Amino acid sequence: MTTVAEQLVHTLRNAGVRRIYGIVGDSLNPIVDAVRRTDGIEWVHVRHEETAAFAAAAEAQVTGELAVCAGSCGPGNLHLINGLYDAHRSGAPVLAIASHIPSAQIGTGFFQETHPDRLFQECSHFSELVSQSGQMPRLLRTAMRTALGRGGVSVLTLPGDVSEQKAAHPDQEQVTLPPSAPVVPREEQLDELAGLLDDSKKVMLFCGAGCADAHDEVMQLAGRLNAPVGHSLGGKEWIQHDNPYDVGMSGLLGYGACHDAMHEADRVVLLGTDFPYDDFLPQARTVQVDIDPERLGRRTTLDLGVHGDVKATIDGLLPKLAQRTDREFLDRTLHEHARALEKVVDAYTTRIEDHKPIHPEYAASILDDVAADDTVFTVDTGMGNVWASRYFTPNGKRRVVGSFRHGSMANALPHAIGAQLAEPGRQVVSVSGDGGLAMLMGDLLTLAAYDLPVKVVLFNNASLGMVKLEMMVDGLPDYETDHAPVDFSAIAEACGIRSRRVTEPGDVREALSKALAEPGPAVVELVTDPNALSIPPKISREMVRGFALAAGKTVLSGGVGKMLDLARSNLRNIPRP
Repeated sequence: MTTVAEQLVHTLRNAGVRRIYGIVGDSLNPIVDAVRRTDGIEWVHVRHEETAAFAAAAEAQVTGELAVCAGSCGPGNLHLINGLYDAHRSGAPVLAIASHIPSAQIGTGFFQETHPDRLFQECSHFSELVSQSGQMPRLLRTAMRTALGRGGVSVLTLPGDVSEQKAAHPDQEQVTLPPSAPVVPREEQLDELAGLLDDSKKVMLFCGAGCADAHDEVMQLAGRLNAPVGHSLGGKEWIQHDNPYDVGMSGLLGYGACHDAMHEADRVVLLGTDFPYDDFLPQARTVQVDIDPERLGRRTTLDLGVHGDVKATIDGLLPKLAQRTDREFLDRTLHEHARALEKVVDAYTTRIEDHKPIHPEYAASILDDVAADDTVFTVDTGMGNVWASRYFTPNGKRRVVGSFRHGSMANALPHAIGAQLAEPGRQVVSVSGDGGLAMLMGDLLTLAAYDLPVKVVLFNNASLGMVKLEMMVDGLPDYETDHAPVDFSAIAEACGIRSRRVTEPGDVREALSKALAEPGPAVVELVTDPNALSIPPKISREMVRGFALAAGKTVLSGGVGKMLDLARSNLRNIPRP
């Protein structure tokens, strides 16, 4: 007899799923036992279901394929919800199996009763209850195809007793999804877009994660229009490398000339970005290209919204545009970008190698130097995002995975677990803050149990640094943001992980290099300066009041790593008259 649980596991395995992240127990037991008896798929035992969802999200983002997590009834699957929000907002194809109380007890207020099919609706494209065996495997196939096809989460709620039932429709159909065809705009839209660009003297391109497969096309468009190119945090890893038109990043972590260029331009082109901070957008003179029509115009007023894949849109647009010869706006912006970076780099690099406690900017720049060319960095929300956005140099092979759209704490370690299991031969580095690591610290045990070669680089400033900054911005004294120092390296050692605590700046390079070269997991705990909030040494009340607009160009402009070298290189490439 084939049970529903066996049918579910076989269908997942046949679709290419190689692991399920979760914690075993009660209503999940039939599924876990089916995994035990099925070759080609494994159960990854994490210490918290939130970790399971984050890990699945990272696996899906790194591979582009379906990843799966599971939670037992009631509290078990409730713990999935934060990681599933992150996965869904990141467009990661994740299937969550939410096991349920016995089907006859649903609606009676039974022990641990919740209603997962309702609870997960806001963080999924598909959330349905399997109430009888006859609904399988069709609902499972639908859930998988929805997650893959729409990019996001599907949730299948499955009572434990239904899992044990005989499968009504044994089915070996493999769930495959043909490669998606590019969304090509209508010809009249391309003509209208070309007309608007031709009529604009100063064009600026602002790029997001939707440019992931369109780097070369964006460079061709920028070259045709002599347009400066800025990016969001989500677009950085795809668009900044090999970019002679780069003018930095906008947003709360922004730097360089991006903000000013966007506001000076008489035509801003948003390419594949759902940039949420509308205060940073000019709210005028804007056109937008996006594969999702729901995103068009939801952040800013538009003169034209183009529904299309970025790559396909540019391919169709380029033949309609003449080569521009006027480089005045581009060259001036490149000079302003370099000057902006030189100013802040000078302020934040003087004797930084001697600064104690360790300056986090210095440590991040060393990590950027010693990490492999194809490293996957997973970064905690908060100051970890700051150091990643400023100091990790993209090159087209590295990845940076974070909770950039959901903004959850504690994501870096769980994301690293999923990325490392998905690509075991690749270097994976978790850039963790002490606040984030403390929240899901139990999954250091997962690293040890599976001997995962994740390197946890912990920036320990005994403070919730980003929260402290938020309080400053609001004109409030920081309160409950600092806490007693903790020796996390000792905790990691107790978990069976090689660890080193670094307090001297001169020891940072050696400690990081050694950890990255060693097999197995490792923790490098860097005791960093809690006052390094990436702001000027003096901040006026006026600057605090004006933070919303000033952050991208002044308040958070401290330190930018190798971006200054890139800016200077681009200046050298400006054609001589």
